[in-house]
Amino acid sequence: MTTMAARDATMFWLSRRTANDVFLLYSFAESDTATEELRAFIIARAERIPDLRIRLAEIPGHLGYPRWVPAEFTSQQFVHHRPDGRSWQALLADLGELLGTGVVATEYPWRVHVFRSVHSAPRSAEPVVVVVLQLSHALADGTRAAAIARALFGTAVDEAVVHSTPDAPVDNSAYHPVGPAKTFTQLVDSCGQPCGWIARRIDPGVLGVLRFPGRLAATVWRGREAYRAQRELADRTATGEVPAATAGFAPCVLNPAAPVGDHTVRMLVVDADDLRIPGKTVTVTALTAISRALVDYLTELGAQPERLGTALPMALPTPSAARNNYRGLSIDLHIDEPDLRTRANLIAGDLATRRERALNPLLSAQDRVGEVVPAVLAVRDVERADLDSVPPSLDGNTVVSSVYRGPGDLAFAGAPVLFTGGFPALGTVMHLTHGVHGIGETITLSVHCDARVIPDPDRYLECLAAALDAVVAAHR
Repeated sequence: MTTMAARDATMFWLSRRTANDVFLLYSFAESDTATEELRAFIIARAERIPDLRIRLAEIPGHLGYPRWVPAEFTSQQFVHHRPDGRSWQALLADLGELLGTGVVATEYPWRVHVFRSVHSAPRSAEPVVVVVLQLSHALADGTRAAAIARALFGTAVDEAVVHSTPDAPVDNSAYHPVGPAKTFTQLVDSCGQPCGWIARRIDPGVLGVLRFPGRLAATVWRGREAYRAQRELADRTATGEVPAATAGFAPCVLNPAAPVGDHTVRMLVVDADDLRIPGKTVTVTALTAISRALVDYLTELGAQPERLGTALPMALPTPSAARNNYRGLSIDLHIDEPDLRTRANLIAGDLATRRERALNPLLSAQDRVGEVVPAVLAVRDVERADLDSVPPSLDGNTVVSSVYRGPGDLAFAGAPVLFTGGFPALGTVMHLTHGVHGIGETITLSVHCDARVIPDPDRYLECLAAALDAVVAAHR
């Protein structure tokens, strides 16, 4: 058994209040393989992947953080959605319904959804098999989830196993490839230390009580260190040694103070070469296109914004016991700059300075506080968090998650992969999110939105396609 990292536990507790699962879509060529054989393929692969052979076990009274315990595959983890032969548009409608669901990580933290003989799908004149891998956010962030999927569908021998802790997470902001994750083999306690034979023999609740005074003292001590680090960061920012934080963004029509209504999904699949601009990353190209598309679409709605920003998850480059090892960047989309080439340069510069600040060691002091907060206090904070109102200042009006999922050598029981997509979760603050996910020589821009906020998603996708063409043309 392994105790959860505090950040992962927070994701688990949040899942009880809002849908926050991670969804990865892969389109494969259709084959004559029987569905039961596909099921057998998933079971056999999952048995070789430690991340897919565990579930959560809670500690009574939250006297300690939940633990990862061994688990066998259950029949509910392979879902064949009937009938076969649905259209791509019908698949998108089904996917919208699926995105509002969540797995119960104490029963099983992942499952696979299979849609067979989907016709009129992108990148194929023939029917395809669409596979959606759904994972609890406590089990994996976007980068780790991609590594799990690569182990599940990889054809290379060294991609057949994914272990428990990333050794070299990718930098999403630079759009680097995902590879198999590595592991620490020792069991760890709730402070992230090797737990030894005593921790394996004492009741977890008793152990939590025994550790409470030490964890509380550590929280106070690290809190003081974090306060000093915050002061030092402010001083260095004032002198220009560290880039200043981004000014927050005012909520707009994309951020209504209302629960999410119907989930809607659209996907734009393009050749990777269509997004490649000399001197620009795919992420910058996509952000610039999204900035143009948002302005065009919102203007048509009569809700033209004055300023827009996006929250962009960035994988941290240092190893961590946490499965969610990333930091959010707040990126100005510079919609007041009409020239798209100049706008792309501004966004690229903003991305670089935000990354520099996010990687400053002084910011890690606050993370170290969260690592030792007693579980009973941490869960109380999650339960009391205000998730029903929109603050006056946001890190972004939308979310953009960008991950390259590696070479196009994945296969589902021998059927080759065609493209992949992903859908960051919606919430009270975020009613529109975007995914930028590539595999091989294809890149997919995915749109996940609340139908009440984006009433015509097909029109928004048209705006996004036109904006992408305009950004590329501006650099020719």
